[in-house]
Amino acid sequence: MNLLIYKTQPELLEDLAAYIIKIANKAIAEQDCFNFVLTGGNSPKALYEMLATTYKDQIDWSKVYFFFGDERNVMPTHESYNGLMAKKAILDPLNIPESQIFYVNTTLAPEKAAIEYNKAIVKHFDGADLVFDLILLGMGDDAHTASLFPGTDILNNKNVEIDSVFVEKLSTYRISFTAPLINKAKNVAFLVFGENKAKAVKEVIESKKRNTRLYPAQLINPIDGGVTWFLDDAAASLLDN
Repeated sequence: MNLLIYKTQPELLEDLAAYIIKIANKAIAEQDCFNFVLTGGNSPKALYEMLATTYKDQIDWSKVYFFFGDERNVMPTHESYNGLMAKKAILDPLNIPESQIFYVNTTLAPEKAAIEYNKAIVKHFDGADLVFDLILLGMGDDAHTASLFPGTDILNNKNVEIDSVFVEKLSTYRISFTAPLINKAKNVAFLVFGENKAKAVKEVIESKKRNTRLYPAQLINPIDGGVTWFLDDAAASLLDN
């Protein structure tokens, strides 16, 4: 695990952008494509905008395929739909063709949406293992990541797949990568801002006793890949080391 802590968000985002560019160009050089899993929420919006403007010429975007680590059970036109934020912040500005974007079809029932998303990903990998080059993740103040929320059934899913999950505290369904699917990735990066995340960061990173039911982000430990945490000072403020 690599732990990187920054005084300001702009410094963090610049370093994270450079990290993404390095991984993308390595993947394209080695396999002629870059399979990139985006995270939702508000934290990555500025990062996506930077990649689409300041750094747009540093990656061959014609060879990048975009996926979503989780999605909310709302219509694709809803402001909370992760795909819509990404569409506005990075995909449309870069003129990414629809054939390179794997949205979750939330016009379907959650269970069906998960099944169809899984089929689309399996088809894309064309018989190869489902190993993504880079998965971006955020983390909530309850230590959830993707839509792996504390106490939910999806935490028990040992399959490398997409699953639907009912999140009781939100009274809604989500569609999400399972932890075993995330853990097949070559690279995983957490992007975490803010003092409200500090307790969760401390528990996930430094707790001597693992409790993945309570702190689901502890489940993320790639089999053959690496994890890098990009934290601002506020999010890292309770860490001992």
